[in-house]
Amino acid sequence: MSVATEKSRGKSSGLGETIKIVIQALLLALIVRTFLFQPFNIPSGSMKETLLIGDYLFVSKYAYGYSRYSFPFGPDLFDGRIWGAEPKRGDVVVFKLPRDNSTDYIKRVIGLPGDQIQVQGGVLFINGKEVEHEKVGDWVDDDGVRYDQVRETLPNGVSYLTLDRGHGSLDDTQVYEVPAGHYFMMGDNRDNSTDSRVLGAVGYVPYENLVGRAEVIFFSVEDGAKAWEFWRWPWTVRWDRMFTSVQ
Repeated sequence: MSVATEKSRGKSSGLGETIKIVIQALLLALIVRTFLFQPFNIPSGSMKETLLIGDYLFVSKYAYGYSRYSFPFGPDLFDGRIWGAEPKRGDVVVFKLPRDNSTDYIKRVIGLPGDQIQVQGGVLFINGKEVEHEKVGDWVDDDGVRYDQVRETLPNGVSYLTLDRGHGSLDDTQVYEVPAGHYFMMGDNRDNSTDSRVLGAVGYVPYENLVGRAEVIFFSVEDGAKAWEFWRWPWTVRWDRMFTSVQ
């Protein structure tokens, strides 16, 4: 056998091994994305200041079990959920928008099945009881807009910060009665969030539409910056938000 032939076979073998490794890596990434963790990025300010535009986070797909919307393209493989677990009040959840079952939204779970939810004067009420809240300071966004920073504590003890800019169109609502098998979602930026308070746009979210629970911010860039512009990272990356848990 000639040296040239041996070299040719060696190159062919090396290329085959490389292709095999790439295929294995892609399959592993698909399995992780489908069954364990899926990355999402935040395109709007409806969850400020918990989540900011430019945040990239991992969502645990297994937290609530699996439905058709746990899988890419939402194939109609089965009804309901398997290995299901119900979300807790206060969880930050990614879900498919009920009106089209394809658009991803991220909000906080406020109402559970059977709850009555209402907002009066900007104050949240659950089952007729005022939710504990306290103004803790001011918060100013990148555009210089000032908000009241309010700490809200749900009946189960989950506590988080919300933003309020004064009286808004959703600060006085009807009483919402959450149907069985559905959840009531609200954004933390209360005057700039299209959520379950707007029945025609979001409304009550079916259990089946839950994709997963937001767990950790793994990357974050300033609003308007591009994540792939690595040469700008020293100035655009929000280093203090890297690898912080979502609460």
